[in-house]
Amino acid sequence: MTAQLRPAIVSLALFTLLTGVLYPLAVTGLAQALFPWQANGSLIERNRQVIGSELIGQAFDDPRYFWGRPSATAPFPYNAAASSGSNLGPTNPALVDAVKSRIDALHKADPGNTAPIPVDLVTASGSGLDPHISVAAALYQVSRVARERGLSEDQVRALVSKYTEGRLFGFLGEPRVNVLELNLALDEIR
Repeated sequence: MTAQLRPAIVSLALFTLLTGVLYPLAVTGLAQALFPWQANGSLIERNRQVIGSELIGQAFDDPRYFWGRPSATAPFPYNAAASSGSNLGPTNPALVDAVKSRIDALHKADPGNTAPIPVDLVTASGSGLDPHISVAAALYQVSRVARERGLSEDQVRALVSKYTEGRLFGFLGEPRVNVLELNLALDEIR
């Protein structure tokens, strides 16, 4: 029995050392050396204080700011420890009610806006943490944000254009706008 137990214990110790210690240390070291910004969470700082991440959305409901995609995380919005979608199907009454209440909130914040509401302003992303909205969703909000801040719509549109990120590698995905970065830019104006 010792002849069988000893190799098993040695193998367990060896693979624990390789896959549980050395490999994670090597990957962490490479990530810190090659991609320190991303490896440390892509944190955005102002006045030496972390105010958010490029990768995780934040809740904005003040009409002076652009609003992001709704979050489906619990117990509070954009909870990175609970990343998930709502898993509600399109005919689920709870999803229908949530979308209706989000539409009502958008109409209440900007009653004169009769444009169609982009779907990403009323539905959560798969992770519930998406920090981006579509360009259409940002443009939908331009008139409200301009009015609330006392800016011209052209000024706000120019900011949306400036903070529009292109397709990944030039062909993957759609152009998008990081809501936190856009709102920080707005705060620098007024």
